[in-house]
Amino acid sequence: MTAQLPAAELDRRYSAESAPPSTWEQVTAALDAAEVFWLSTVRPDGRPHVTPLIAVRVDDRMHFCTGPDEQKARNLSAADACVLTTGTNALGSGLDVVVEGRAVQVSDPESLTRIADAYRAKYGPDWSFDVADGNFVNTVGGPATVFRVEPAAVFAFAKGEYAQTRWRF
Repeated sequence: MTAQLPAAELDRRYSAESAPPSTWEQVTAALDAAEVFWLSTVRPDGRPHVTPLIAVRVDDRMHFCTGPDEQKARNLSAADACVLTTGTNALGSGLDVVVEGRAVQVSDPESLTRIADAYRAKYGPDWSFDVADGNFVNTVGGPATVFRVEPAAVFAFAKGEYAQTRWRF
């Protein structure tokens, strides 16, 4: 999730003996193809909160949006740490990806427009947003706050010939 990627580190404790590390290209392909992600945040009282949502990758960063009064937005206003996860429910095949980092609000119109274009391209016209006042807006709901995940670490869990690969940022 950056132009200068660190080398992939294969964790042999959780990998098959002959398994190769996943490649960054495999990770980005999985992120681009995934329709549903799970966002984990921490409530102000310390309890975890996990919710499904949709997300897009723009400028090699993951982005998601939420209503400003939703639980995840309230959580992120108190603590920006988050985890964005996607993958398959299959045990013997596929690639699960975990992006650990912090959520940073995006409010500049140029970036929001590119992110809105990415939502429309990936999810179709039902997920069409306009940009106004530093937020997404659409005809169905109120404003939506947009966040970018700044990664601290990314994990790829290859299944079949199990391999756990990590990138630190």
